[in-house]
Amino acid sequence: MPVTGAPAIVLLSGGLDSATTLAIARAEGYDVRALSFRYGQRHAVELKAAQAVARSQHISRHVVLDLDLRQIGGSALTGDIPVPKGRSQEAMGRAIPVTYVPARNTIFLALALGLAEVEQAADIFIGVNALDYSGYPDCRPEYIAAFESLANLATRAGVESAVRFRIHTPLIALTKREIIARGIELGVNFGLTSSCYDPSESGEACGECDSCQLRLKGFRENGLVDPANYVRVSGERFSP
Repeated sequence: MPVTGAPAIVLLSGGLDSATTLAIARAEGYDVRALSFRYGQRHAVELKAAQAVARSQHISRHVVLDLDLRQIGGSALTGDIPVPKGRSQEAMGRAIPVTYVPARNTIFLALALGLAEVEQAADIFIGVNALDYSGYPDCRPEYIAAFESLANLATRAGVESAVRFRIHTPLIALTKREIIARGIELGVNFGLTSSCYDPSESGEACGECDSCQLRLKGFRENGLVDPANYVRVSGERFSP
């Protein structure tokens, strides 16, 4: 357990994984600064969710940075490429999907590292997961280990002081069922979160993208109904 009140940066997307990660950091005694990104994502409703989650967990500082990764492109989340729907879990794990945003976690962690230096925080939390995920290369343990090494080589704090940066990934070896169970144990209000890659204009989840399917599966395996609002792309109501 850390010294109570030690500062930490938590990457907060507004989804259930990051909300649970935020709750874990707080439960471990850290004084959390949340960091979110408006990066041109089609599912920008997640930022409203991130703000609601930060308020619900009494986070004193929530930084939202503006980027425009649409100028780079190459992803269904930042361009006009269709979001895959109705895929089997086997298909999800077969190849890196078009919802992968090039170098996103590297960009986000680099900015979190900058904020950590300013906030004199040695700890950065990110809710990556290597089990129930859609094949993203920047969610793997070896990637996180490599970035942690970089963080301690590339910063003034890492070179000139006794600071040892640590990248915390408390969900990396958990299934979605286990993540949800842990969040419930910590009092996370999952009704505030948004995980869908292709929500409706009013913010309702599609229920068919990879992220929705993994989320729904996790709630079912806990014997629970997902509190998020769902609607089919056709406009027909979706019952999780």
